[in-house]
This record gives sequence, structure tokens and C-alpha cells, in this order.
Amino acid sequence: MGERQIIHVDMDAFYASVEQNDHPELRNKPVAVGGNPDRRGVVCTASYEARKFGVRSAMASKKAQLLCPHLIFVPVRMERYTEVSRKILGIFEDYTDCIEPLSIDEAFLDVTGKNGIRIGKEIKDRIRTELALTASVGISVNKYLAKLASDYQKPNGFMIITEEEAGKFLLPLPVRKLWGVGPKTENELNKLGIYYIKDLLNYDQNVLIDRFGKKGIELLSLAQGKDDRPVENKHRRKSIGEEMTFETDIDDMNILLKYAKDCSLILGDRLKENGFKAKTITLKVKFEDFVCVTRSITLPNFTDMGQEIYQHASNIIQNKISKTKKIRLLGIQVSNIRYPDEPQQLLMDFEGLF
Repeated sequence: MGERQIIHVDMDAFYASVEQNDHPELRNKPVAVGGNPDRRGVVCTASYEARKFGVRSAMASKKAQLLCPHLIFVPVRMERYTEVSRKILGIFEDYTDCIEPLSIDEAFLDVTGKNGIRIGKEIKDRIRTELALTASVGISVNKYLAKLASDYQKPNGFMIITEEEAGKFLLPLPVRKLWGVGPKTENELNKLGIYYIKDLLNYDQNVLIDRFGKKGIELLSLAQGKDDRPVENKHRRKSIGEEMTFETDIDDMNILLKYAKDCSLILGDRLKENGFKAKTITLKVKFEDFVCVTRSITLPNFTDMGQEIYQHASNIIQNKISKTKKIRLLGIQVSNIRYPDEPQQLLMDFEGLF
């Protein structure tokens, strides 16, 4: 497998699978976790039974219901998904302390120097036997190839891409499989006649670099199966956040403050659970016209108190956010985190508002 051994674990239809596991009457049925179709809502996760009808994450609930009339909608239970996610993380920690969560349902593990194949199989087995859920696992010499491997045989997949096999595996893939290639970049590459990774590798590299700059160099490197990025240890997270998308746009200050308080208290609990303290509080707001703004304050001292986070967040809402437009999303993030093993500063650092 080469010098590095990187595992990517991706839970299968995580939210929907948790709901089907907790509620046996939902098993083997098309399930959508997300908004009520009678209001403006969005599907967060669809079960594989629902995906057969074309239902996908981020799809409007009304459209999902049209595609699958017998689709069962269930509300989001983030606390429950977070609880299960922590148990999955606990399994990972039995094998390595070098873990990089990408989201609540997927993570990279660096197991260099160990038997990655055995560890990958054990993790899959333990998630199935201990939590009654399935995960897709990819193993390779870097993060990019490991993520491709886990995605290739979903759901419940297990795939290894060796350094020797990488080139052959990559050549026939569409360029959208390259990390960082979204619809816009894919369209630009297609205009050059580049549709597959093999097309990219056969194209004049100087033209690609002139056209795309640094990104062109990165794309060529990924197309060759190269990715030197390290797995960033979970214990050095830069921020923790909570956010809520409202089913209907809101301009009622009391409702906004209630959600802000709920998010703040959850953040305080999460900081305490990990032994963290934070110094910077950022409020994120998305308005009815989809314009997104953030406002931040850096405190003189570190805190893990939800009530203190709320005090500053509510002040930002009331004094720093426009009242002329309704709000569709509210989020609070804490950053500038101090970890349990870091010494406390003796001098207070006043950075103020920015």
C-alpha cells in the first residue's frame, strides 16, 4: 500500500439510516429526513429506497414528493445523529488518534505503519454489529484516492486503491471526480474538450496552467493520483458551529433570539464535553434574498459558557444585523479555541469587535 495508509469512512444515508434503525416501521421504505412538503422544506438525507425514485439531498421537499408520492418525511433529530456520530468516533479512536472528521458522517483516519486493511474491515464490522448501521470504507495512500475508493462501491462498500493501481483506476473517470471540480470548472474543462481524467493528462500542461493557474497544477497532480495533504487531527479543530434553516423566513426578533439561545447552549455543552474553551463568537445570517453576512466578536477571555455565548450573539443580532429583510438561516460559530493541553494566557488580550 506504500508508505502512507489512509482510510476514508463514509456512513451510508446516515440520517435516514439512523431513523430506520430507531423506527423499525420505516425499514425498507422510502424515507426523507427534512422539511415538510406542505411548507418550504429541503431534504437533508434520503434513504436508498427513496433514491431509486431520484430523491436526493438538498432537493426541495415538494419535488421529492412528486418523484416519490409515497415518500415518508421525518423531522431532523440532530441531537440523535450527533449522539450516534460520537459512538462512531469512539470506534475510530480505538485504532488511531489521527482522525479528521469531514462532517458528522464521514472522516479520514491515518493508520500509517499499521494494517490498514484489517483496521478498515474491523471498523465496518463494528459499526454494523454495535450500531446496526452500514459504512462504506476506502483505503489508499492518500486522502483523495481513499475518498474515491469509499464512494466507488456505495452503499456498504469496501475498496482498496493501491499506488500501483491508481493510474489505471483514474483514467476513465469524468473530470468532475477530481477534488475541487464543480459545475463551473467542469464546464470550462469540457469547452477545452476535456471530459475525462485521461483527456486532462493528455492535454498541453502549459495551456492548462496558463488557463487555470495554481488550480491547473493541483488538477494535474490529482489526475496523477498525487495528494500530499495530511490528515488533520480532530483534536485541533479550528471552530465549532450550530445553524438552523427556517422553513419560513423569519422577522420576529423573539423567535430569532430563541433559536440563538438554543444554538448557544448547545455550543456551550459541546465545548464542555471536549474540555475546550473559545474566544471568538461569529454570527451567520442568510436573508430571504440569499445574501449571507457574518459578524464576529473576540472576547477578552476564553469561555465555555452557553449563556455567555448567547449574551454576545443576541447583542449582535439586535445591534449589528439589518432589520429590513427577513431571515432564512441563523448560525453561531465559536472559534479561536483553546484545548485542554494548552497553557492559559496570563495576560488578557483585548481584540474587540471586527
